[in-house]
Amino acid sequence: MTDVIIIGSGPAGVSASLYARRAGLSVEVLSKGTGALEKAELIENYYGFPEPVSGAELASRGIAGARRLGVLFKEAEVVWIGMDDTLTHFVVETTTEKIETRSIILATGAARQSLPIPGLRELEGKGVSYCAICDAFFYRKKPVVVLGGGEYALHEAQVLLPVASSVTLCTNGSDAPAGVPEGLAVCTQPVEAVEGTDRVSAVRLADGSQIEAAGVFVASGVAGSADLARKIGAPLSGSHILVDEHMATAVPGLFAAGDATGGLLQIAKAVYEGAQAGISAAAYVRKQKGISQ
Repeated sequence: MTDVIIIGSGPAGVSASLYARRAGLSVEVLSKGTGALEKAELIENYYGFPEPVSGAELASRGIAGARRLGVLFKEAEVVWIGMDDTLTHFVVETTTEKIETRSIILATGAARQSLPIPGLRELEGKGVSYCAICDAFFYRKKPVVVLGGGEYALHEAQVLLPVASSVTLCTNGSDAPAGVPEGLAVCTQPVEAVEGTDRVSAVRLADGSQIEAAGVFVASGVAGSADLARKIGAPLSGSHILVDEHMATAVPGLFAAGDATGGLLQIAKAVYEGAQAGISAAAYVRKQKGISQ
């Protein structure tokens, strides 16, 4: 079993990995890239660099330093986090495997914006959901739509299939993904609007036709920190994960750092919070191991 799983390999995640690893823990970092840092052309306000440095270079140096200490990096898309059957350890599910761990640090950056589809934001909490495993129960024997076209959307659809009367995956103009399970309908037309007054009633497509739906589950792109926090019941403030001064969430053993917690969206802040999260996760795991032994 891994001591600490860190989801996200940006400044917060890598910083957390350094401190957790130096505390003697086994550490794995799961990510689909380094996020916003990778896209930064030049950075010239970061301590220790007299000349501007590209985001890709800074990210590469950080990861190299963590690897030198023995941190394991895996390219993987995380679709779910939860507890094992004994409720003593966490389980991290990717598109290819399930990993048991004693602690998790969420560091995938700021939550993505909701899709710019009329009616989507207005009907949040009134049939529009961002967590299938949280809300599937409310749509028993009712038709639902999943918005998205990647592995994360397929995972959400698979959660809904045994519960809803019908599940339609709307890719909003993208090609149908590979590996569509039996029973899942796929619509590749662009989505014009989510219809409904007090509750979601349908999804309107570009050709004017409608798909009846009691619920719409948004699963565009990959799951971010806020999406994963929702799945395990960690409280949010808007799209930001609520943490204390130790970067701990309300779920014991679950920590968050970086842009996911809001505030100043800067590398320096992410590195600090990652360090604190790594230290806190290490203390949590050591205490847990002491109790079990």
